[in-house]
Amino acid sequence: MLQRTACPPAGVRIAGTGIALPARVVTNDDMAKIVDTSDEWITQRTGIRQRYFVDDSQDVVSLASDAARAAIAAAGLEPGDIDLLILATLTPEMTCPSVAARVADCIGATPAGAFDLAAACSGFIYGVNIAHNMIRSGFYRHVVVVGAETMSKVLNFEDRSTCVLFGDGGGAAVLSASDDPEQGCLHQIMKSDGSLWRELYVPREMKHVPSEDKFNGVLGSMNMNGREVYKFAVNTLQHTIENALDAAGLKPNDLAMIVPHQSNIRIMQSAREKLGLPPEKMYINIDRYGNTSAASAAICLHELMSQGKIKTGDLVLFTAMGGGMTWTNSLWRL
Repeated sequence: MLQRTACPPAGVRIAGTGIALPARVVTNDDMAKIVDTSDEWITQRTGIRQRYFVDDSQDVVSLASDAARAAIAAAGLEPGDIDLLILATLTPEMTCPSVAARVADCIGATPAGAFDLAAACSGFIYGVNIAHNMIRSGFYRHVVVVGAETMSKVLNFEDRSTCVLFGDGGGAAVLSASDDPEQGCLHQIMKSDGSLWRELYVPREMKHVPSEDKFNGVLGSMNMNGREVYKFAVNTLQHTIENALDAAGLKPNDLAMIVPHQSNIRIMQSAREKLGLPPEKMYINIDRYGNTSAASAAICLHELMSQGKIKTGDLVLFTAMGGGMTWTNSLWRL
């Protein structure tokens, strides 16, 4: 049974990260063989050039497990050291049991606590915020947060407005108690507006379809009102960045990096330009992965840390928005 430490930790650090990618790379030219589109059309509108799709031997559990193992190893820990595993996904293989519980078993972290988190593309950052706060409570020392998706399994490959946007992948981070009071989350928000659910949804039954003009005709597949989601994302990304800066009394140039959810390159570039930041201060990898939903920010974080592009002491802002609609930010001093 977990017990509260005598003194809650002074800070929280990101101790290790990992990713897992399917072996199958799908280019825009490959997509053009499936649906009426082209490399030029996709690249100009989204910034995406390729994405990864799982094959029959892979699922969200295997991606999440591989990413979690890598993060735990990078943190210098053993699976048995993990107190809790939080897994963000909108593509679970089953409703019950949770993906998180199966992953904890696969990596040998039993009897760590484990639960799934459903906040769509905001999921990983939601999970990071929750993990940070649970460690600060003094009840937990090492928490693994995973974002993993098999978006290819919820796509209608006759709907070019959605099927070209998404990719599969997994990313994970180990958050651990730190003796350094400077380390940790300086500001965070987790918000939602359920009245906007009709703009981005995956229906299981026809009774959940709001109207024919907002349905692509295939149950169990991603339905999106691209125009409304784009407007929401543009406004929300700008707002969440400004919210964090104002709350912490910072200016854009104080940040070492902004890590946005990889939804659309035009959305990200618009926000960066309004903030007056150079390209190197907003991380973008959508060209290589597409929109991997809850895995997006996790994959970005791993690349930044493994390549030494962010380091201890840096101020880094994570931000995302997703179906629900949900939005979140998390401002860290690493």
